Amino acid sequence: MTTFTELPLSASLQQRLAAAQFITLTPIQARGIAPALEGKDVIGTAQTGTGKTLAFLIPIIEMLRAESSRKEAAKGVRALVLLPTRELAMQVHQQYEQLREKNLPKAALVIGGVAEKSQIHSLRSGCEFVIATPGRLQDFITRKFADLRNVKILVLDEADRMLDMGFLPAIRRILQILPQRRQTLCYSATMEQSVASLVSDYTRDPVRVALGSTLKPAESVQLEAYEVRPSEKLDVLRQLLYAEKGQTLIFTRTKRGTQRLAKDLERDGFSVAMIHGDRTQSQRNGALSGFQEGRYQVLVATDVASRGLHVDDVAHVINYDLPKMAEDFIHRVGRTGRAGLQGRASTLFSAAENMDLRSIERALRLRIERKQVKNSASEQPKRFIANTLASRTLTKLPGEVFV
Repeated sequence: MTTFTELPLSASLQQRLAAAQFITLTPIQARGIAPALEGKDVIGTAQTGTGKTLAFLIPIIEMLRAESSRKEAAKGVRALVLLPTRELAMQVHQQYEQLREKNLPKAALVIGGVAEKSQIHSLRSGCEFVIATPGRLQDFITRKFADLRNVKILVLDEADRMLDMGFLPAIRRILQILPQRRQTLCYSATMEQSVASLVSDYTRDPVRVALGSTLKPAESVQLEAYEVRPSEKLDVLRQLLYAEKGQTLIFTRTKRGTQRLAKDLERDGFSVAMIHGDRTQSQRNGALSGFQEGRYQVLVATDVASRGLHVDDVAHVINYDLPKMAEDFIHRVGRTGRAGLQGRASTLFSAAENMDLRSIERALRLRIERKQVKNSASEQPKRFIANTLASRTLTKLPGEVFV
C-alpha cells in the first residue's frame, strides 16, 4: 500500500486528501491507518516529521462521518486528542479543518494561554471532537464543563513529551473518566518505559507499529558541527545565515538568549521572529504563521518549538546552543528534512562543549561531521552588512555625500 487511494476511505475524504496534495502514504500512515480504521488500538512510534497526525485524523474523520449518519447516535464528545503544546494542538486543529466537510462537526480547541470563554461555550454546546492540552482540559473537567462519557476514540499524541512535561497525573485523571470500551491510538517519537507503562494500562491488544530508530535523525537531514570560540559564535551564525537561501530555525537554550539573539540578527537586516515561553499566545501565533508563510527568514526559539512545529520547508536548523539532552537534539533537527525534503542541521559548540557534543553522539550512536567555516568569521559579517546596506534605498541627509 503506497497511496491514499488504496485505503478504504469515503469518496469525499479521498477528494479532500487529493485537493490537499496528500498522495503518497508515509510508512507510519501505511501501517497505522488500516488497523485504526478497523477499530483496533494502535501504538505507533516513528521519527518526527513522518506524518503521524494524518495517521490518527483519518480514522477520526471516518468515525465522525459514520456516527453522524446514525439517527440515535450518542451526544457529546466522541473523539478526543491530547497533545503536549498549544502550537501542536492548533496545527492538528488546522489540519482537521482542512479535511473537514461541511456536514462534519467543528473541533473544539481546548488549550491554555488564551481566553477560555469561547472554549467553554464550545464544550457546553455539545461539541463532538475535542483537541486539547491535558492541563486545560483537566481544569474544565473539574469545573464540570466537559462531558467525556461517550468518547469512542482517544488519541495520545507525542505521549513521551506529555510525560516529560509532567502531564501524567492530568492524563490519568482524564482517562479515568473515559468509557473503557473505546479505541485508543498512541503516537510518539520515542517509547520509553514511562510511556510503555501508560499505554499498557489503557490499551487493549494494540497493534504495534515501530518504524526505524526513533533515536536517530531522519536520513534526509545532513548533520554538521562547527567548533567556534565564544566570541566568534554570532559571527559564524551570521555567515551560515548569509549562505542559506531557505528558511532557518535557530534553537537557543534560554528565553533571554532568544530575545538577545533575535534583536542582534534583526539589527543585521534579517527578517526575524521569535518564540519562547514568555511570549503571549498571539505573539507566538504571529511568529509561527509569519514563518510558515515566508514573511520571516529566521525563527529563533527555545525548545518549546522543538516539537509541534510543522513547517515542511525549513531548509536549515541551527543549534546555536547545545541542547541539554540527546532526545532534544533529535526533536530539534527533526524540524528540517520533513515531507520527503532534504534538510541541514548545524550545531555550534565551543572547545569546552566538545565532550557534551560527544555525549550526544554516543547516546544517539551517530557521528556528526565536523566542518570549518569557509571564510573567516570576522570578514563574512562585514560583507553581509555591506551587501545589506547596498540593497537599501538611502536618503541623503543635509551635508551627506555617498561614495
